[in-house]
Amino acid sequence: MEWSLNNVSLVGGRMETVNVGRTLKDVSPHEFVKAYAAHLKRSGKIELPEWTDIVKTGLFKELAPYDPDWYYIRAASMARKIYLRQGIGVGRFQRIYGGRKRNGSRPTHFCKSSGAIARHILQQLQKMNIIEPDEKGGRKITSQGRRDLDQVAGRVGGVVTVA
Repeated sequence: MEWSLNNVSLVGGRMETVNVGRTLKDVSPHEFVKAYAAHLKRSGKIELPEWTDIVKTGLFKELAPYDPDWYYIRAASMARKIYLRQGIGVGRFQRIYGGRKRNGSRPTHFCKSSGAIARHILQQLQKMNIIEPDEKGGRKITSQGRRDLDQVAGRVGGVVTVA
């Protein structure tokens, strides 16, 4: 009888560890984004613009982000989204990170997020050779970027299980 769960395999009544390569799709999105944001911050390759502590992330926001590392978290999230779906550009990221604009007593409406933030992060990721422009439009992940993201995913503890 053979039974396996993630990296542990039960063969003939004894447990054996199996070295299985984990990709970004195998780990929890939240855990991966936290780990990759920490990796980006440690590497020091991303230059923070001087406006990161005062800028709002969209017209629909009332205040700037409270988390001082929000820029790294957004960059990690954007890199993950490009890994999963190639050809995403600035406009798509504006819709992804957009939200509900409160208009007081009037009805709320959807509002896009800041395009300058998305554009700047994409330029930074492109400078690091994580992504590259796609000939069909938008950006796509490079082989070095895929390897880098999968390495970080291999170090992440939270594994997603599909029922």
